[in-house]
Amino acid sequence: MEKLDLPHRSRFGGQSVAWGAIGEGDPLVMIHGTPFSSQVWRNIAPHLAATRKVYYFDLLGYGHSDKHEGQDVSLKVQNRVLAHLLAEWGVETPSVICHDFGATTALRGHYVEGLRYRDITIFDAVALAPWGSPFVAHVRRYEAAFAGIPAYVQDALLAAYLQSAAHKTLRPEVIDLYSAPWRGLVGQPAFYRQIAQMDIGYTDEIEPRYGPLGCPTQILWGAHDGWIPVPLGERLANLLTGGRITIVPGAGHLLQEDAPEAVVAAMLNPKW
Repeated sequence: MEKLDLPHRSRFGGQSVAWGAIGEGDPLVMIHGTPFSSQVWRNIAPHLAATRKVYYFDLLGYGHSDKHEGQDVSLKVQNRVLAHLLAEWGVETPSVICHDFGATTALRGHYVEGLRYRDITIFDAVALAPWGSPFVAHVRRYEAAFAGIPAYVQDALLAAYLQSAAHKTLRPEVIDLYSAPWRGLVGQPAFYRQIAQMDIGYTDEIEPRYGPLGCPTQILWGAHDGWIPVPLGERLANLLTGGRITIVPGAGHLLQEDAPEAVVAAMLNPKW
């Protein structure tokens, strides 16, 4: 399985943010969601790098980026990480493709940080209330207890949680790819840290500002998204695109695994 390389490190508030880039051309920034990493783009980025310079990174506290006790990895910090990276890269108005918390990061980047995009593709976004499962609520109450569960329980929990994001069965190596950053003495507490810091207030803060983003915008949604159902996608489309939304059949929340070809097609032939 080919993986994306993240050879670079950016310093943000004394912490390390892992990133990589491939291709040449106009900049395209890819922003992943939770509980994933930039590896969600491994089957998509190479197809787009023929005509663009594609940037990807691991959100703070995710993937190969720093993880440590007491760390703020909430949605209120990730938009600042995005703004920091764009400044470091010298990129002012990139194209953006974003998923889940990555979409929240891009939207907060625009509405809070004042970032501007050449165009944006959003799919299966955490953007409108309600969001957050009973599992999330439970972890927020008992974070320390979950952080100390045995490794074999952690592996089983991760496998079930990750599979619930997809409509199709994830191959064992894919489960392992997404589970790896959340294992061990550093990774396991980090997994529950990011869940415990999920706060609907960070989307409530910007929801009243939702409207056309001042750039071409398209929204895709997995027809079988069990995490954020299609009606929430349709609500978001009514606010951002005048109701335009592409529903992807045979796909759940994790569109990059269920239907990567649909994501590539939408980027090559966008429906603005």
